[in-house]
Amino acid sequence: MLLLSVALALGLGNPAAGFAELGAALRGTLEGPGRTILLDIRLPRVLLGALVGAALASAGVAFQAVLRNPLADPFLLGVSGGALLGRVLWASLGASDPLDPGLGAPLAAFAGALATLGILFGLTRAGGGTRSVTLLLVGVVLNAFFSAVVLFLLTAGDTSRTRDLFFLLVGTLPSPSWEVLAMVATLVVGSVLGLALGAHRLNLLSLGDETAAHLGVRVERATWATIAVASLATAAAVAFAGIIGFVGLVVPHGLRLVLGPDHRRLLPGAALGGAAFLVLADAGARTLLQPVQLPVGVLTAGIGGPFFLVLLWRRLRGAGA
Repeated sequence: MLLLSVALALGLGNPAAGFAELGAALRGTLEGPGRTILLDIRLPRVLLGALVGAALASAGVAFQAVLRNPLADPFLLGVSGGALLGRVLWASLGASDPLDPGLGAPLAAFAGALATLGILFGLTRAGGGTRSVTLLLVGVVLNAFFSAVVLFLLTAGDTSRTRDLFFLLVGTLPSPSWEVLAMVATLVVGSVLGLALGAHRLNLLSLGDETAAHLGVRVERATWATIAVASLATAAAVAFAGIIGFVGLVVPHGLRLVLGPDHRRLLPGAALGGAAFLVLADAGARTLLQPVQLPVGVLTAGIGGPFFLVLLWRRLRGAGA
């Protein structure tokens, strides 16, 4: 499915680089403008989309297992907003070139994501629990606050440095350099592998802290290790593509219907499914209103928003609310 999605995304768009040119590229005979469009502009964007989708879907699976909350998602929990704030602060301080930020940008985004989780758990556990609605409410408020701070920094700061970062607020896939793409791939693949290696612990954590502890899991250590790795995956995605919501919600729930709840299958499946989902969503964003290109975050929100409302309604109805 992922391979087909990549092939479809590469062939759609500018008529100078369609499916015929894609076939020529595979044969090694493509030359001229079509080669530039296909291999230097479109291919890096498609690969970045696959990496970002894999990161967000895997993080969504991990958060849902650790929090035992089917509505958990990096976007809805405010983790994406915190990561974006860290990323923009790094650029606003002049620490690097905003468009070619090096390793500092994802690390700053990672710090922002972890700080957000600290605030989230501190507020929700102040009353002795982490109810689903409380987590979502705090997450939505944090996202709104962080977005306002980011907008202030981008408009009140040195606009000559930060104007190109406005795309991060809506979630857009750029065409990165191969060096940036290699760095994102290292962070995302490493994070996904780290989560996959602990998939058996996610199965136990999803049963509850007490049950997991009786079965030999160091609950606190495993929980925070999972949260840290999931936050790193989210930070790598947000640092270069901005806030793309609902990927970590739609993909895991769809794949549970096919693969079941076993995280040993679900987590790698979600990584591949999230990659395919975002690649297709970006292809649609590029072509639906051609020559105008929609931010991919608009399309994922259009799909994920109604999906989230249905899940929330079912959860509230099941709780007797």
